[in-house]
Amino acid sequence: MNSVKSQGLYREEFEKDSCGVGFIANIKGRKSHQVITDALTMLKRMAHRGACGCEPNTGDGAGILIQVPHDFFIGECGRLGFKLPAYGSYGVGLVFFPRDVKVREECRTLLNRQIKKMKMGLLGYRVLPTNNKELGETALLAEPVMEQVFIRRLDAGVDPEEFERKLFILRKYVTHLITESIKGVDNQFYFSTLSYKTIAYKGMLTSGQLKPYFPDLENDEVVSALAVIHSRFSTNTSPSWRLAQPFRFIAHNGEINTVQGNINWLKSKEVFFSSPHFTREELNMILPICNPKQSDSSNLDNVIELLVHAGRPLPHVMMMLIPEAWDGNEAMTEEKKDFYEYHANLMEPWDGPASITFTDGKIVGATLDRNGLRPSRFVVTDDDFVVMASEVGAIDIDPAKVVSKGRLQPGKMFVVDLEQGRIISDDELKKDICTRQPYGKWVKENKVRLIDLPEPGGSFHKYDPITFLKRQISFGYTSEDLRMILAQMCETGKEALGSMGNDTPLAVLSRQAQHLSSYFKQLFAQVTNPPIDPIRERLVMSLASHVGGSLNLLEESPEHCITLELPTPILSNNELEKIRYIDHRHLQTKTIYTYFKADGEPGSLEKGLNRVCQYVTDAIEDGFTIIILSDRSFDSGHAQIPSLLAVSAVHHDLIRKGLRGKVGLLVEAGDVWETHHYATLVGFGASGVNPYLVYQTIHDMKKRNLFSEELTEEKALYNYKKAVAGELLKVMSKMGISTLQSYHGAQIFEALGIHQEVIDPYFTGTVSRIGGLKLDDIAKEALVKHSLAFPKTANSNPKLEVGGVYQWKQRGEAHLFNPQTIHLLQQSTKAKDYSLFKKYSTLINDQSEKAITLRSLLKFRKAKSIPLSEVESKESIFKRFATGAMSFGSISHEAHSTLAIAMNRIGGKSNCGEGGEDEIRFVKKANGDWENSAIKQVASGRFGVTSHYLTNAKELQIKMAQGAKPGEGGQLPGHKVDDWIGRVRHSTPGVGLISPPPHHDIYSIEDLAQLIFDLKNANREARISVKLVSEAGVGTIASGVAKAHADVILIAGHDGGTGASPISSIRHAGLPWELGLAEAHQTLVKNKLRGRVVLQTDGQIRTGKDLAIAALLGAEEWGVATAALVTSGCIMMRKCHLNTCPVGVATQNKELRALFTGKPEYVVNLFEFLAEELREIMAELGFRKVSEMVGQADRLELSEGDAHWKNQHLDLSPLLFKEPMNLDVA
Repeated sequence: MNSVKSQGLYREEFEKDSCGVGFIANIKGRKSHQVITDALTMLKRMAHRGACGCEPNTGDGAGILIQVPHDFFIGECGRLGFKLPAYGSYGVGLVFFPRDVKVREECRTLLNRQIKKMKMGLLGYRVLPTNNKELGETALLAEPVMEQVFIRRLDAGVDPEEFERKLFILRKYVTHLITESIKGVDNQFYFSTLSYKTIAYKGMLTSGQLKPYFPDLENDEVVSALAVIHSRFSTNTSPSWRLAQPFRFIAHNGEINTVQGNINWLKSKEVFFSSPHFTREELNMILPICNPKQSDSSNLDNVIELLVHAGRPLPHVMMMLIPEAWDGNEAMTEEKKDFYEYHANLMEPWDGPASITFTDGKIVGATLDRNGLRPSRFVVTDDDFVVMASEVGAIDIDPAKVVSKGRLQPGKMFVVDLEQGRIISDDELKKDICTRQPYGKWVKENKVRLIDLPEPGGSFHKYDPITFLKRQISFGYTSEDLRMILAQMCETGKEALGSMGNDTPLAVLSRQAQHLSSYFKQLFAQVTNPPIDPIRERLVMSLASHVGGSLNLLEESPEHCITLELPTPILSNNELEKIRYIDHRHLQTKTIYTYFKADGEPGSLEKGLNRVCQYVTDAIEDGFTIIILSDRSFDSGHAQIPSLLAVSAVHHDLIRKGLRGKVGLLVEAGDVWETHHYATLVGFGASGVNPYLVYQTIHDMKKRNLFSEELTEEKALYNYKKAVAGELLKVMSKMGISTLQSYHGAQIFEALGIHQEVIDPYFTGTVSRIGGLKLDDIAKEALVKHSLAFPKTANSNPKLEVGGVYQWKQRGEAHLFNPQTIHLLQQSTKAKDYSLFKKYSTLINDQSEKAITLRSLLKFRKAKSIPLSEVESKESIFKRFATGAMSFGSISHEAHSTLAIAMNRIGGKSNCGEGGEDEIRFVKKANGDWENSAIKQVASGRFGVTSHYLTNAKELQIKMAQGAKPGEGGQLPGHKVDDWIGRVRHSTPGVGLISPPPHHDIYSIEDLAQLIFDLKNANREARISVKLVSEAGVGTIASGVAKAHADVILIAGHDGGTGASPISSIRHAGLPWELGLAEAHQTLVKNKLRGRVVLQTDGQIRTGKDLAIAALLGAEEWGVATAALVTSGCIMMRKCHLNTCPVGVATQNKELRALFTGKPEYVVNLFEFLAEELREIMAELGFRKVSEMVGQADRLELSEGDAHWKNQHLDLSPLLFKEPMNLDVA
């Protein structure tokens, strides 16, 4: 493993924001200064939708976009010695120049030269008056030099809109040139706007600072008929003035969850661009349109700007990029459905929660995403004013003047046309746009549907039991996969469920050969944008996708919709054969086999990938528009390239070559059986997947009577596809994405254990922060499975490996909690035998032979020790302990109350979980014991949350996500909801309870701030905690939570326990707490917010070493749940969701509950042992108090223990980076 580098876990691309937006306009187009004054009042009143960081006078960003105040500029320019021509004959740009004088003048010289080169005239510059007296230090350090540049139209034959287009080209080209050619500019050169119609005043300001900072806005001569405003609440760490909004066309409240894919797909389409509005040279000047280093909102604005300047009306563009839910919407008119279906072939939705205000200077409007998860309310008055804002009350309006008011509906649009002097309704607007072309006729005549394809001419899907077993072994199937995954899916039509979390090794640490997708962890939405509810929102979700080539995005023609529509990405054998033999004038298919030489030589896999990529390129040049990547062709001398690697390698190779838009990718794969496999393939570029080996496996399982007798093979296949489809929707919804078309190619994963040498060419743009396998290592892992299928010595009885991932098996995967460690923990805590506990902790901690966790790769740096007597007492440490959240319902009353009594005895905190708590527990018992949980959880279902409940807490925890199933709600099967639990939860006995994935009152970070405020008023004495789950970017989310005034932030690990969760979520979503905790601590320090909050972590914490490492990485407090349950009697049967727990811990069956043997004393002993073991480590390291340890990551180093070949290229230096800090960190 590599040595420590000076680099942390934070990345700029993790930045997120939520905001307040709005506009005010005079419907008749009458300009006044009052419009600007009222807009600034609105902005100031939405200050709670913006945020301040470590300084109250440094804002996240605020801005206003208005029409160009022509008369005002005439006077100002006249005083500067140059005269402005008539309105429309000049443009004005607001430029952010670098502070360095030399660099600034280089930028100016280049800008002036390009103005002249593009046959426009430079009229002059105006230094923009600003007043920075109220700005905080952070804003001041990043403050640019602002000037306005005035540019004249020289050619009288050029109309104003053509001139506007020329200004757009100038701005894009100059920005590209300066960024690439002037040394030291470092993205400090920026045009806020450059237009003859509009100008935006914005900066890294609070809502109240905007007006005094720009004196222009206080001048009565500055008039406009419209004003668009934006107040930013961000997790921003690197101060940036350019990220403030509005941009040139939009002000955006929300988040584009699919932006990575959107940018990739747009890049793939740029090669086709042509337009009567641009010459070829001009198109080359404005490319690339998007910039991955810019924000999601900025990139969306870039695409809107391009499409508008290429000739589409602004509302048309908004309908293309943020379409309504049209697929399967029976209430929608046919012409509107035809419009959306046609444009789905041109552009995938920019998906995510969004309230967008837009303007081109002549119209102003707003639209909501298909889910309507951002608020937008409007008022129209009798004096021709219209106000749209994120909430009511943004401006005082006399009720007597109100003509109409309401809120924008999901997918709907509200437009004010200032030239026509009227509001255009959504119906009228869209009817006009949808009937401008015969979209329905074009779709009907050109679109190809899978169901309409003729039956294939042939097929080679023969079942051969000998080659079938070889395939299963070589792809990594285990007998456990058949029993635990496929059998459940085929029997129930639902994703397989599991419980009690995950204590097996990370894929990169496992000694068992892993599926490549196991190295990719699903990302999920938390706080800054919500996951969506796939049950409640099913009507707006779609699994449809399109296969085939793209055409020029800047034009429309009947040929644009010649694609093959797939209703779902899960293709049957027959459907794949139909596609393989398709013969259409624009759709032909080529099958390319993905294999590499199984010789174990370095570079063999790379040669195989290069060959596949070249064959695909050749096929495209030969006119094929559909490529099937098939792994069917393998033998003893050739191994299959993992389908995920093959797909992503081809996808990114074609993007780089400018060919991706010419072809659709399908996969014929044997290494696909669980939902995560499909999700990764689609996420990295595949439009459809044929899991041929699954179908053969289901056939074989039926033949061997592994299903119930009444389940036919046809029904099993149907149920399997239904289960995959349902879980795919859930995976998409975790990230707040509604359509598969948007998820396609969006790469919403973090690689955990893949080296950057593999990421850069084959998974370009994917986050990977700790290194890992190189290409030859991936080949080696594939060959491990291949060699089992083709052994050098004949195997008389070949069979599948046992697996042992979901339940411990003697010959299976390693588990931290196994019969030996469970026995030692239970016996040591029952007997209060610390020496026995040390044997347990040694077994857990010593992973030198088989590493399981990231922390097992770390050791403490030697230091001068101190006597144990000088270390703070166990009693002092106890108050830092909490139990993890476990609800009454998921576990029995006996287990739940045992934990509460134990924690109250030692002065720690038990967490009641999301199921409420019986009021009888709020009163102490006669013997002094107390069953009251100190931490009361407020989760999305709000089960049991009452005023009485809230006031009987020392801490109120807002659960935004759960480690075992982030992006999903809690589940309690109906058979566990008895009368008692139904009463406590205020629900109906016998009815299953599923908490929605989002809190339906938290759709953004400012909504979270509101709930924190409300809970602080519900219980003035309680700390307010927010529970997050470790993922890439959790540090920036934690910064936003700190700005929202939470007192405690809990970073939960991906491996935490659960009473019931889809197995794919347990294994494939979230990250280890080590990464999330270190990132949160580093980012909060970087933001100077660390002193505001207490950091807590949990997730399979079992020993004093775990506590010490957590403290050194930044945690002041720890949650211990699974170990506490095991101490209470749990034997890890992992049957919690079935209500059959044989030891009475996780069941509501009265007979089984009677078998519970746990006692509070055992749990007290556990925490005494943990505290004592921590004290011993502290003495060894020379720490007297836990507070001295927090964040001292430099006291950790990499151990020389496990030298397995898979670990050799891991780099944990980002984890151990110590962010520089001084006293202002608080």
